[in-house]
Amino acid sequence: MNFQNRTKEHQQETQKVGKKSSLLSAVLGIVYEVSVIVLICLVAYIAVFGVCRLHDESMSPSVKDGDLVAFYRLDKEYAVQDAIVIRQDGELVVRRVVAVAGDTVDFKDGRLVLNGIPQAESYAFGSTEQFTTGVTFPLTVPKDEVFLLGDAREQAKDSRLYGCVPIKDTYGTVVMVFRRRGI
Repeated sequence: MNFQNRTKEHQQETQKVGKKSSLLSAVLGIVYEVSVIVLICLVAYIAVFGVCRLHDESMSPSVKDGDLVAFYRLDKEYAVQDAIVIRQDGELVVRRVVAVAGDTVDFKDGRLVLNGIPQAESYAFGSTEQFTTGVTFPLTVPKDEVFLLGDAREQAKDSRLYGCVPIKDTYGTVVMVFRRRGI
């Protein structure tokens, strides 16, 4: 009888260990699957979107120094008024598309003139003047390039200084601004 009790106890212990082992296996399996899904989502997010912190006031007040900007990398068919991300002086910055391929850009009386028509730009602050150095106007935007201006026109370094920007050198369209000023 003693032997039978030991055998039953051993079988019960084996079943408990088996249940614990299968429970642990199930939990580890779920953790692994969730980790793989999170990793795939993270890689997809990084490939599709980007985030940068701005360090200038060229787009003020739309986007200010210290704000985080999320941008969409995949669609580079820009339209006038799109805010896009480019690299300037080694940093990612935001500038606004004011002209696309085939458009003629000029400046008269402190205003942007696009294809001979003075533009009403509600997002622009300050006088839009041509710089004394830089690009000569009027200028027609070449194929696969865009002409960019900062919203804070009097302090922005933009296409008035360095000319049109090839679309292949852009990073994407701004989709969201996260205010981080003072943090």
